[in-house]
Amino acid sequence: MPKISDTLWDLASAEVQKRENRAGGEEEDCGEDTRLSLNEKTVFFIGNKAGGKTTILLRCLDRDEPSKPTLALEYTFGRRARGHNTPKDIAHLWELGGGTSLSDLVQIPITAQNVRSLSVVLVLDLSKPNALWGTMERLLQAARTQVEKVLSQSQMTVESKARFKQQTQNRTPRVLPKDFPDRELIDPFPVPLLIIGSKYDIFQDFDSEKRKVICKTLRFIAHYYAASLIFTSIKFESSMSKTKSLFTQLAFGTEKGKSMSSDLSKPLVIPAGMDSLSQIGPPQSKDVDIGTLHAKNPFDLWKKVFEAVFPPESTSEHNVELKDPAKDPQYTEPQIDSMRAQKDMELEQYKREVSKSWKGLELES
Repeated sequence: MPKISDTLWDLASAEVQKRENRAGGEEEDCGEDTRLSLNEKTVFFIGNKAGGKTTILLRCLDRDEPSKPTLALEYTFGRRARGHNTPKDIAHLWELGGGTSLSDLVQIPITAQNVRSLSVVLVLDLSKPNALWGTMERLLQAARTQVEKVLSQSQMTVESKARFKQQTQNRTPRVLPKDFPDRELIDPFPVPLLIIGSKYDIFQDFDSEKRKVICKTLRFIAHYYAASLIFTSIKFESSMSKTKSLFTQLAFGTEKGKSMSSDLSKPLVIPAGMDSLSQIGPPQSKDVDIGTLHAKNPFDLWKKVFEAVFPPESTSEHNVELKDPAKDPQYTEPQIDSMRAQKDMELEQYKREVSKSWKGLELES
């Protein structure tokens, strides 16, 4: 019980310490900690800029409202009742805007408090295949690095860290049969991962050979990370319904579906563990001679084949510009921008005056 003499700072400090102790996992059988682990999950949406993340998230939450461009990092939540007279499950939902330009912000939604209940949703814009591999690789690497950093720096006990690592490793045998031939060849993502290929309505009109390269590549990526994969479009109610089902599995722990579709003429639906390297086949393209490619491993080979067909976009200059959201045209505010420009001019003038005064002091001395 808080004391009457406690200040607001004392209460806040005590609450933070309380949460850190719960995150440490030292009291695994504690009723309060168990309720948190069962009822609260975190889902982190990442992906291409303007790739449809917000729209997909709103549809999964059955929210009939127009989507707006995501400003850097945004938070919302969803609730779902499991039954009568039971507390509602809560899903903390984070969305990263700006594509890969703001990947440093992954440290905010991925913390020691939620890493054990965290899932990642990667939304890739199928209508922009030239940006697909780079977006996937940079964002997943940023998220993986943060997860590993949190685990190494958190106040988890050694036993709790070992248990989490074992749970991550055991996620593959639970998804795949014990005799699955690819178990030693894949690298499961450290937390559950769902890959969504958005804007399928545009993608379906691509050349058949290009569609085949994209489909096979994303199947390989999903299988390599032990992730689920689905292609969808907000214009296709059936695909959105299946997308919502996969989302609720991550957000609320609902039962996993078993429906699968690997037909290249239809939107792909492949739950984690229901694919294999033999079913996917080798990377191929009539325009690429695999024998001439020098790759270190299968993952690198798939990357080289894909980027030979879809050369990566040169995004370095654009990303540098977007590091400062104030320079992003989608966030323009004429009155504020004019005031900012005026203040910048005043700052530069002040710098010049200060510089002159220092030079004068140096001459006098």
